[in-house]
Amino acid sequence: MERFAFILHPLRQEDFTRKYPILKAVPFRWVEETFKHMPPRVLSHITGIESRTGAQAEGWFIAVPMTPRLLLETPFEKVLPRIVRAGRMAEELGAQIIGLGAFLKVVGDRGVSVARALNTPVTTGNSYTAGSALQGTLLAAARMGIRAEEAQATVIGATGAIGSVCARILAKHVAQITLVARKRDRLEALQEEIARSTPAEVHISTDSRSAVRDADMVIAVSSATDVLIEPEDLRPGAVVCDVARPRNVSAAVYEKRNDVLVIDGGVIRVPGENVDFGFNFGFPPKHAEACIAETIILALERRFECFTLGADIRVDQVEEITRLAHKHGFEVAGFRRFERAIPDEEVERIRRNAGRPHEVEPPMLIK
Repeated sequence: MERFAFILHPLRQEDFTRKYPILKAVPFRWVEETFKHMPPRVLSHITGIESRTGAQAEGWFIAVPMTPRLLLETPFEKVLPRIVRAGRMAEELGAQIIGLGAFLKVVGDRGVSVARALNTPVTTGNSYTAGSALQGTLLAAARMGIRAEEAQATVIGATGAIGSVCARILAKHVAQITLVARKRDRLEALQEEIARSTPAEVHISTDSRSAVRDADMVIAVSSATDVLIEPEDLRPGAVVCDVARPRNVSAAVYEKRNDVLVIDGGVIRVPGENVDFGFNFGFPPKHAEACIAETIILALERRFECFTLGADIRVDQVEEITRLAHKHGFEVAGFRRFERAIPDEEVERIRRNAGRPHEVEPPMLIK
């Protein structure tokens, strides 16, 4: 039995109130200020994970009770000891590999300092987050009748760890791609790199709302804490994969646009008849974020190494973890939006509303 731990943190008020319903009546800022002084704690014991190879794993969720705002506003030298303390709790439980969730893998140097402070390997999970987002986007686009080789794509947060590798891989499959981020110099460097290695037409922008207006496919993976895409920004028939947590896409897109397919990125079905995460983090049973799945995959494979760390992810890392996911029986869990499944008939209805032709065959991401 292999052992892993995953360190996470609350993203919004609902993450507190699922565990402590009484907090619904308390102003969120009060909740934030109270919990930020509390030490990390074990949330749950994870059981029932079994690979199609027969390998088994158990693990633990460990929480650092800081919201995205606090993590981004607090100096990293004060945040780091909190994460390291959680990591040491994981080591005491016997974890052989530790994953970092949400903004814990964004602050500071993206896990590098955490890994240096611990005796157990650490991964951010970003390689499989990228791979599953790409798989989901290309499949959704095909269902919407979009031929990838003729399509325009936009990646928001393109210079980040996940965004840059998504852009590099997606550019191999589409006719045109627009890279969006805040810093133009980093965008220009990535534009030059992609233009040299793919036949796609490559554009850059610092304005996410204008950059998505003509896009057939959008992957949103910015670390911004504010909504970046509103209903009026998208063309009919567009596919948007929102990987970011907190979300980059306004909930109003789903409410007001019946001709746009918005899907959650990185939702994975975990293998095992009796998978039990022991904690309600907003997903259906046996499903988890791709970053959690990467940690479990590495445990099942006995790859006890710092697989994904820092600001850069290589294309070969994404390809390798995607193959390992298939080997062990992890699957991109259909299409989901705002924590609910999107039925096939709803996808068909959205396609018809957009006036798109019949669905087409999706390209193969990993050959």
